[in-house]
Amino acid sequence: MAAKPRVKVPKKASAGYIITIKTLVTHKMESGQRKDKEGNVIPRKIINKFTCEFNGNVVFTCDIDPAVSANPYLEFSAKVMESGTFKFIWLDDDGTTIETTKDIEVS
Repeated sequence: MAAKPRVKVPKKASAGYIITIKTLVTHKMESGQRKDKEGNVIPRKIINKFTCEFNGNVVFTCDIDPAVSANPYLEFSAKVMESGTFKFIWLDDDGTTIETTKDIEVS
C-alpha cells in the first residue's frame, strides 16, 4: 500500500494567529515483531520521523517509535506571521520520504 498523506491547514489566517494543523498518513507501521504464515519475521517498516516546515523553517518535528499505531495522526499548533507554504515530511525506516505541501494566506 502506498502511503497517502492527508493534511488540514486553514486556507487563511490573520498575522500572529496560532493555527491548528492536523496530519494523517496512511501507513501500516510494521513493528518487526510479527511473523508471516511461514514463520519468518516481517521486517520492521515504520515512519520514524515527521517534520513540518514553513517557508523553509522547521516549525515542528518529532521522532516516532514502533508503538505508534498504523496511519499515524499528529495535531500541533503554529503561529503564522506571513503567507507561505507548509511542507510536511514523513521519513520511513527504508529511507522512503512522503511529502506534501499546503499554502496559507495571511492578512
